[in-house]
Amino acid sequence: MTAVPLTEVVPVETGADGVIRVSKTRVTLDTLIAAFKDGATPEEIAQQYPAIPLADIYAVIAYYLKRPNDVEAYLGQRRQHADQVRIENESRFSPTDVRKRLMARRA
Repeated sequence: MTAVPLTEVVPVETGADGVIRVSKTRVTLDTLIAAFKDGATPEEIAQQYPAIPLADIYAVIAYYLKRPNDVEAYLGQRRQHADQVRIENESRFSPTDVRKRLMARRA
């Protein structure tokens, strides 16, 4: 009888930038989990991101469901970083009067 492997590798990779992506694509773990939390089924996620095999989507969701605290901690760090970047950008490039500045460029 052929032995069946009992361990599965979660199809994610951490890039040099520290961002976790799914199945060697540009789709981030944040994106996939957000879609799942918004109520999308794995099949709907696969339709939206055809570069990710359906089995990999199920594997990532299963990992999230088994380790929600770990994944949520990572997602929290990502949100915190995004907030810092937004604040930095807004301090350098004031969002007030954007329409005026754009219209002035157009004229």
